[in-house]
Amino acid sequence: QVQLTESGGGSVQAGGSLRLSCAASGSDYKCMGWFRQAPGKEREGVARISSIDGSTVYVDSVKGRFTISQDNAKNTMYLQMNSLIPEDTAMYYCAAASHVLCAYSNYAFRAYNYWGQGTQVTVSS
Repeated sequence: QVQLTESGGGSVQAGGSLRLSCAASGSDYKCMGWFRQAPGKEREGVARISSIDGSTVYVDSVKGRFTISQDNAKNTMYLQMNSLIPEDTAMYYCAAASHVLCAYSNYAFRAYNYWGQGTQVTVSS
C-alpha cells in the first residue's frame, strides 16, 4: 500500500510559479505522476517520472514550463510549475503506479492505482 499526500497548491497570477509536493509512504511503485482536472473537463495526465530509470514524460501543454522531479531519499515527488497560465487552473492530483506499464512512454499515464486527495491550483489573469 502507498499513501500519498500533496501540498503546495494555491492561487497565483498568470506568469507566476508554484511548486507542488507529494509525499509517499511506502515504496511499492514504478512511477509517480501528476494529474489535473478542471471543472467540466476530464482528468488529464500532466507529468510522470519513472522510479526505474528516472525518465520523465510531459503533456504537450506544459512542456518547457513544468518540471517533475523526485527525491528518493525522502520518498517525495515535486512539480515545479513556472509561467503559469489561467488554463492551468485545476485540482492537481498526485498518483503512483505499481504496474510497470507506466514506465513505457506510450503508457505514461496509465494504470495508476494510488491517488492523493488533490490540491487546488488557481491562476488568475
